[in-house]
Amino acid sequence: MTVIHYTGDALWNRIERAVEKVQERLGRVTKTLDEAGVPYAVVGGNAVQLWVAQVDETAVRNTRDVDVLLQRDDLQRAIEALGGAGFVFRHVGGVDMFLDGPEAGPRDAVHVVFAAEKVRPDYPLASPDVTEHVLIQNTRTITLEALVRMKLTSFRDKDRVHLRDLLEVGLVDAAWLPRLPAALRPRLQELLDTPDG
Repeated sequence: MTVIHYTGDALWNRIERAVEKVQERLGRVTKTLDEAGVPYAVVGGNAVQLWVAQVDETAVRNTRDVDVLLQRDDLQRAIEALGGAGFVFRHVGGVDMFLDGPEAGPRDAVHVVFAAEKVRPDYPLASPDVTEHVLIQNTRTITLEALVRMKLTSFRDKDRVHLRDLLEVGLVDAAWLPRLPAALRPRLQELLDTPDG
């Protein structure tokens, strides 16, 4: 494997640009969907960022993903609206996404999660509805409760990291256990019992 060495500020500039690109992509998508009147909610790592930043900006974790919750019936409207903003719709590896331009790859994309549907057949719960949202900095963001359910439902490594971030800043705690569906309670308990992983 060839390693490219950057001198001076070049490497830091690349890191900063990578973070900016994700934020720019998120902003373009939400602005476009808002203007087109397409209901959506920001989910995934960006939603975690928006919630965590309200409590402790030093605990905010960067993410490379932009994920939006859409109703399946609104997909065609979203394709038309986002196409006008330069995004290209693709179905890649079982995932619906909007590539950020014709030359972009899945890492430079907006991933779609369909509301009120299971992401995978083996998941214990379906995704929430787009109506479960709040405005954070004028961005339609999934509610904290719906976000926690989504993260506990998928429960991949990155989901557990995101949940630990929410636990660390006090947005989630043991008092949440009775509020959760029974299938998700053991997963939250596992994280409460192992805060350091």
